[in-house]
Amino acid sequence: MPEHPIIAVQARHHLTTRIWHWINALCLLVLLMSGLTIFNAHPRLYWGEYGANDDYAWMAVGSSDRVGYLRFGEMRIETTGVLGNWQDSEGKTQKWAFPGWATIPSSYSLADGRRWHFFFAWIFSVGLTLFMIRSLWSRHIQKDLHMRKEEWRPSHIWRSLRDHSKIARIRQSATKPYNVVQKLTYIGVIFILLPLMIFTGLAMSPAMDANWPLLTDLFGGRQSARSVHFITAFLLVLFFLVHIVMVLLSGPIRQTMAMITGGREMGAGQ
Repeated sequence: MPEHPIIAVQARHHLTTRIWHWINALCLLVLLMSGLTIFNAHPRLYWGEYGANDDYAWMAVGSSDRVGYLRFGEMRIETTGVLGNWQDSEGKTQKWAFPGWATIPSSYSLADGRRWHFFFAWIFSVGLTLFMIRSLWSRHIQKDLHMRKEEWRPSHIWRSLRDHSKIARIRQSATKPYNVVQKLTYIGVIFILLPLMIFTGLAMSPAMDANWPLLTDLFGGRQSARSVHFITAFLLVLFFLVHIVMVLLSGPIRQTMAMITGGREMGAGQ
């Protein structure tokens, strides 16, 4: 009689991964919206240690008469009705950089925005630290995100990129180990972008600047750290949007339930 292989059924997502995923999603949403409130206090970005109204800003959101605009260097884009000049729910024209529906709180309050931001920043930082420790302990990083030698070949990465752009392959990937694109993306987000958000946030703190000036110097000054902080936030928003599109294409109900219950993954047993 031929022997039948033993099929092992295990969770696709570990409990710690699922908990961190949802806490992280909440934290990043609140941090983004409260961060936009803080940005509204001075909607300009600079490079270097200092920056004020009379200094050159490489990026700015503003309002000129009845026109809102977004400026990158010398390039100016009109954003009337969206950024810089928009109408609130009562039909009144407001000139904050970002509208109330995109900020926490919805009415402008720098003090409240800071409270929300700093509170969830601590939760975010502690959660990321615990997740990394747990992932190293459980070998989640080594098993699921480790890049094999052949996966670093440009041809392999290009083929993975092409496959990842096909809807049929995206649907199949939901039940398979991470491909090269997913590995590189998650490595970049977990080990580069998220820590960068934390360290640039610390570099902007006057207390940290006084006690650990080396951290501020590492980014070229407090204003440079602020610019990197917002660029990183934009990249995380971009990752979030692509992530949502991938979830929708690969089966949103199945993917969401898997991140809640753990899902099931088949593998050969002993």
